[in-house]
Amino acid sequence: MFRGVNGVNIDAKGRMVMPSRYRDSLQQDNRGSIVMTIDTEERCLLLYPLASWEEIEKKLAALPSFNKAARRIQRLLIGHATEAEIDTHGRILLPPLLRDYAGITKHAMLVGQGKKFELWDEKHWEERRTQWLDEESNADSELPEEMKSLSL
Repeated sequence: MFRGVNGVNIDAKGRMVMPSRYRDSLQQDNRGSIVMTIDTEERCLLLYPLASWEEIEKKLAALPSFNKAARRIQRLLIGHATEAEIDTHGRILLPPLLRDYAGITKHAMLVGQGKKFELWDEKHWEERRTQWLDEESNADSELPEEMKSLSL
């Protein structure tokens, strides 16, 4: 499980260092490979361990290709999917097109989301987090039924 928020820097070559606490799991269970793709709802990247991505890719590929919405999702998620290996220094090369999509420059936030990570430009993350917290404190919307029995 990947959890927590980590500030990471992007070097001049577009590489980020994966925090050491995640490296062993990624190296052992996924041959040191991750797959990056775009998030279709936010300007951030999704980073999946290779094994997790392979399961998702099978499900996406099985969607009906004549369904416009399914085809759009296939094009966006599979089309942008890029495999990367973690090098001996724990670095991952972020392709320029993916960095540009998410607006990631020098400072970024790596956000654990259980089976995957989200990678955000630091300023954009801070803006969205503030917005989400404001929405939560002013929440007029009803919680989903699944959330009503959750105790934190």
